[in-house]
Amino acid sequence: MDIERVIDIVAPREQVWAAMTDVERWPEWTASVTSVKRLDRAPFSVGSRARIRQPRLPVVIWTVTALEPGRYFEWQSAAPGLLTVGGHRVDAAGDHASRVTLTLTWSGPLAPIMRLLFGKLSRRYVEMEAQGLKRRCEAS
Repeated sequence: MDIERVIDIVAPREQVWAAMTDVERWPEWTASVTSVKRLDRAPFSVGSRARIRQPRLPVVIWTVTALEPGRYFEWQSAAPGLLTVGGHRVDAAGDHASRVTLTLTWSGPLAPIMRLLFGKLSRRYVEMEAQGLKRRCEAS
C-alpha cells in the first residue's frame, strides 16, 4: 500500500457511503478535486467510469473494478506503464459512527517514478479527501 488514511466520522455508515459514492459532488467537500463527471448514467457499480480533474495532476478516467454495496469500492486508472488503484472503505464504528479507510496504490514500471514525483502531493490529497468527507458527513 503506497498511501493509507483511516479516519473516524461521527455519522452512520449509510450516510458516509452515500457521500462517498456520490462522486460528482466531491468538489463540494474536497479541494483536492476540481471536477468529476460520471461517464455513464447507470447506478454506481462495477464498470462505472468517471473523469476526474485535480489540481496539478493530469485529467484521469477512473473505472470501478470492485464494489461491496454500502461498504467498499475500488477503482482503477491505467496509463502505459502505470496502474493506479484507489480504495474507499466504510465500516460501522458504533451506532452513529463510521471508520473510513482510503488507499492509493501504484504498480507497474513507472510506479517508482510516480511515487517520487507525486507521492507527497497524493498523500496530501488523500488527507484532504478524508478531512473533507468527515466535515461533510458530520455537518449533515
